Amino acid sequence: MDSSPALNAGMFEALPSQTKTYVLDTNVLLHDPTALSGFSEHHVVIPMTVLEELDHIKDRHDKTVSREARIAIQLIDKVVDAATPQEIQAGVELPGSTLEGRLGTLAIYPDQLISDDSQVPYLDATQDQANDNRIINVAIRLQAENPDSFVCLVTKDINMRIKAKGSGLMHVEDYRRDRVLDDIDLLARGYQRIEGDFWSTVSEVDTVREGEQTLHRVPRAALPEAYPNLFVHDDNAFFAFVVRLDASHIYLRCDSRDNLMKRRFWGLSPRNLEQAMAMSLLGDDSVDMTVMTGPAGSGKTLLALAYGLHAILEEGRFGKLIVARSTPPIAEDIGFLPGTEEEKMAPWLAAFDDNLEILHGADESCIGSIDYVKERANIQFKSLNFMRGRSFNNAYIIIDEAQGLTQFQLKSVISRVGEGSRIVVLGNLAQIDNKYISPLTSGLTYLVEKSKSYQHAGIMHIGGIVRSRLAAFAEEQL
Repeated sequence: MDSSPALNAGMFEALPSQTKTYVLDTNVLLHDPTALSGFSEHHVVIPMTVLEELDHIKDRHDKTVSREARIAIQLIDKVVDAATPQEIQAGVELPGSTLEGRLGTLAIYPDQLISDDSQVPYLDATQDQANDNRIINVAIRLQAENPDSFVCLVTKDINMRIKAKGSGLMHVEDYRRDRVLDDIDLLARGYQRIEGDFWSTVSEVDTVREGEQTLHRVPRAALPEAYPNLFVHDDNAFFAFVVRLDASHIYLRCDSRDNLMKRRFWGLSPRNLEQAMAMSLLGDDSVDMTVMTGPAGSGKTLLALAYGLHAILEEGRFGKLIVARSTPPIAEDIGFLPGTEEEKMAPWLAAFDDNLEILHGADESCIGSIDYVKERANIQFKSLNFMRGRSFNNAYIIIDEAQGLTQFQLKSVISRVGEGSRIVVLGNLAQIDNKYISPLTSGLTYLVEKSKSYQHAGIMHIGGIVRSRLAAFAEEQL
């Protein structure tokens, strides 16, 4: 059969050979609703099937996904609102998509009009088949019509990428705009170990006095990859903290391992150097956000909770402790559980009760102590879905299991932090249960890399597993 006459009428103009065409899958817009702005001067095509899927998803009970679907639809509408049907099918300019040269364009492709063509290897797009096939067929069609142009399907679905390549599509890619690293081993850890003697590598050093602290000023060449709030130590006794940087120098505050290991929060002391460095960041008044990564059992949640209790009950720094956690099925499940929001959250936040038991396990009445602390510290358990749209002032906020969040979701949570508040973001990149997120594309990875240069953010990777020797074996070998 020949293809539909409706598609042969020239509704899609031939593209300049230097223009790249990107066909977006639905999961790309759900992963990053602002993805349209990430293709510079190129041509972005959204198949009608994608709009139909977004329309279906926007009414789901899953508030996170439905919200992102609505945002994506609204952004598309802003672009095409004033355009005619012919302009929408040919391509509408994307505002601000490039600073110089031609603008990128957005087109809606009516893939429901594609019919069988013996010369084009379409996949079966009947109702019984997946919508994925219809989206792939759009890219195959555009490739056949523009053999000299770059036509690429962008999807986060691995199997869909395999199907597209197997169907003859030359270019298929994962969505990479949110990827800030090519190798997860390069992720910032918050500390740097220098082999040998650090001072032997420094060409010059000055001592400056700032307030009550003495700083050593060294050339940036001595630590070319340094960033604020970085810990630096060598094989000898040298141990320092990067206070700040300028165009040509790094300002270090010298410290010692022994001094760090003496820290105590709510009766908790560090069990290794990484925990000690994390406790130092948590207790630093200039650090508004601390991001801690590491394997299960490394003590991330315990440290964050211990400092929160210490800061609220012993120092009076904050008025409440807010605990939230990323739980992918929560948006659909929480509404069917009985009780208040805190009671609904209890099954997913049992880990915090476990940590409270560790902190108060030696008390005469452990349960009584935990209930007393929850009330005195004003501990509130929140769903991430209900945190958006609010502002939290004078609060200490812990976001646990953040590895399953996208950069867009993390941004929407962190932007809720108000005056006099501090936030701690925790996650283990080895335990991601979102099928469209990998360690390289996780919002947690994005947050670490983007915030490491921010003067009021601290990064720490805690590698040692202190839960038990069995937990260490499971993390490393299973």
